Amino acid sequence: MSQLCEPTAVLPVDHGSGVLIGRVYDPQEHGPSVVVIRGDRVCDLSAAAPTVSELLDRDDLLDTVRSATERKSWSLDEVLAQSVDVDLDRNAVVHFLSPIDLQVIKAAGVTFAKSMIERVIEERAEGDATKAEAIRQQIDSAIGGKISGLRPGSPQSAQVKEILISEGLWSQYLEVGIGPDPEIFTKAPVLSSVGVGAEIGVLARSTWNNPEPEVVLAVSSDGRPVGATLGNDVNLRDFEGRSALLLAEAKDNNASCAIGPFIRLFDDGFGLDDVRSMVVDLEVSAPDDDYQLHEKSSLVLHEQSSLVLHEQSSMKQMSRGLEELVEHAHGDHHQYPDGFVLFTGTLFAPTQDRDVAGMGFTHHRGDVVKISTPSLGALINRVNTAEDAADWTFGIRSLISNLARRGLLNNSDATT
Repeated sequence: MSQLCEPTAVLPVDHGSGVLIGRVYDPQEHGPSVVVIRGDRVCDLSAAAPTVSELLDRDDLLDTVRSATERKSWSLDEVLAQSVDVDLDRNAVVHFLSPIDLQVIKAAGVTFAKSMIERVIEERAEGDATKAEAIRQQIDSAIGGKISGLRPGSPQSAQVKEILISEGLWSQYLEVGIGPDPEIFTKAPVLSSVGVGAEIGVLARSTWNNPEPEVVLAVSSDGRPVGATLGNDVNLRDFEGRSALLLAEAKDNNASCAIGPFIRLFDDGFGLDDVRSMVVDLEVSAPDDDYQLHEKSSLVLHEQSSLVLHEQSSMKQMSRGLEELVEHAHGDHHQYPDGFVLFTGTLFAPTQDRDVAGMGFTHHRGDVVKISTPSLGALINRVNTAEDAADWTFGIRSLISNLARRGLLNNSDATT
């Protein structure tokens, strides 16, 4: 068996006490099922709620998840193992999918000072990684510690803005980083995100790119954060650096959005305060035969990989509050009838050189990316090109048709 990681590494450290929901692919049903982790079992709740979107909107969400009768169940160990096994045909085994379905996938950008500066560097380098270090030193010399600790939209931020404009250092990224309005954008289409164990996609022609480890909030249709998970907002630095108008091409590609492994629901033992204090770890490992990977079927054995990058992102260093970001995404100005998830931004800004001095970090095909925090578990994926990663073929029409064939829409609120 060739695995991306030890299967149990996916689980939160306290998974026995947390309320964990998600989705699995069920080959008998030829489609996804909503599930909850109960002890050592993965339990199908599709009869109670055919979609995660509908489940998260229930007033009795926690009671339903804890007490609803399961349609069927599987061994948690077996499903975990099959989710991270790169030898298996994923269409033939039960495995975890992205834990969301009909929710819109939104993202907040430039919510940490360090990553904000890196966006300015990308812009000034026009996507050329060879120019990044010199620009980084120039900006650090000019700005120093002036931005760290500023409250966005405050009078102090306005004063710093005037100073930076006068010094010719103002940027659109600084505007959303310390200005009154955050960057909120649509990361990926509905149903396009991939889950733990799946390949993530980077455009083949990109030469400067990186993972973006983030905490992702699950938000109901009325704007209430009801849970949290992890995400990888895969990013092409060379594309966005050339022009902010290339944001969609930099962010939205085949398999370029990973979410999971589960949504941990907010309850008496876990809430927004816990999210605010999280430290998210990022590890990128490369197989020892890194430069020999050339075929779509190339395997990564976790026993034969070497760590090439380790970083941490502390949510305490966010420049904006979580509620503020949700309110900018949802309100009188914008509604989401199926709910949404919100990537909350990343502190991670890859400045370490990987290949050539001055070029910074960029992915190699075959990299294994692990994004983790103790209370949410680990989202682990392997890097491929967007062109060679598995095609996205199961969309909204496919989901509705599949649920209808299984008789799961008959008692659903979706039909009323």
